Amino acid sequence: IAFSRWNLQQLVAQPDFPSWILFSDESCFTRDGVVNLHNMHVWAHENPRCSRVHAHQQRFSVNVWAGIIGDMLIVPYLLPERLDGNTYRIFLERVLPDLMGDVPAATRRNIWFQHDGAPAHFSYAVREYLDRIYPNRWIGRGGPVPWPPRSPDLTLLDFNQWGHMKSIVYETPVTSDMDLIARIAEAAARVRDTPGQFERVRESMRRRCETCIVANGRNFEHLL
Repeated sequence: IAFSRWNLQQLVAQPDFPSWILFSDESCFTRDGVVNLHNMHVWAHENPRCSRVHAHQQRFSVNVWAGIIGDMLIVPYLLPERLDGNTYRIFLERVLPDLMGDVPAATRRNIWFQHDGAPAHFSYAVREYLDRIYPNRWIGRGGPVPWPPRSPDLTLLDFNQWGHMKSIVYETPVTSDMDLIARIAEAAARVRDTPGQFERVRESMRRRCETCIVANGRNFEHLL
């Protein structure tokens, strides 16, 4: 509830505030489906009109980071499957600035960074870096604005983009790890080319915060 109230207060003071937040998340794409790392929802393509192999001898997966800021989807990036604090900090410090090369300089100077409370995100090295680069402008576990735990229903990529991307990636069976990576890139490109979708996502975020308060912080998906 605390985050929902805070977010709505920011909206009253500055209606375009959500456009300044870099919302981020990670998801593990497997050969047979995609499993979100933090809420463990499993999605898989099912087609009752055809037979499908449900288990393969060769298994593979990739851990994908993605971000949304304003009307932009930041290019998905492959992270190590076993992500620790030091590796994540290196990503934030050395990789993320390049991924955000197309973000206007004025926006980059005023960004609020958001991530959830995953162990790698909570490491001292990461929090120290975020405190220095985004002073009083980051949202997450241990940050100036705490991110509510176990809240995929408030995570933009969780309630919208991962599902959209997986429907593209798993339209047909994946044949190899390189095929999977290529499909993720294609899905991201198609998502970026969908007009007006990020504005709709931000509006959905506002409604979700309002509904979260009405539900007193309990599950509210059924009320939307």
